Order: sequence, then C-alpha cells, then structure tokens
Amino acid sequence: MKWAAVIEYLKDAEKVEAVRPAHRAYLTDLVNTGRLVCSGPFTDGYGALIVYEAETREAAEELMRNDPFNQNGIFLKWDLRPWKCIFGNPQLSPPDG
Repeated sequence: MKWAAVIEYLKDAEKVEAVRPAHRAYLTDLVNTGRLVCSGPFTDGYGALIVYEAETREAAEELMRNDPFNQNGIFLKWDLRPWKCIFGNPQLSPPDG
C-alpha cells in the first residue's frame, strides 16, 4: 500500500543542507529496497512530499521516524495519508532534479 506524506521542514536552510546527504542516502536505500515510490521537496521551501510503500500506517511512520531528516529535527510535522495511484506519466519522469 502506498502512503503519501506531506512534510513540513524546519526553516533553517543551513541545517537542512547539512543533513541532506544522509537524508538522500536513506531515500536511495528505500528506493533500492522497494519502500519508496517517489520523493521531492516543495519548491516554496515548505518541506516535501514523500510516497512510501508499506503494509501499514505504522510501517510508513517507522520509515519517516528513521529518516535522518526526522532524527535531526528537520521534519516538524507531517500528514500521512493512504494513497492510490491511478494515473502516471512516464514521459514526465525522472524528476527534474
């Protein structure tokens, strides 16, 4: 089951940038193990959208809790919702960086 998380970040750009390499390494591991559908920051600086693949809400929350961004206080709050992808456009992927 897919779980979409809209996550609000700490407004300390220096701290976010310092932890970003560990956060991206963690997300890369989730991609490689089939637990991350997609992820990316909002361009207005609010935070990010992360879509996890997990059997339960608790399992998805555990993925968020283990993220270096969460462990270092970057994730301030989130809204986690079950999500069903109906349409996708492979021509708009991969992400634009």
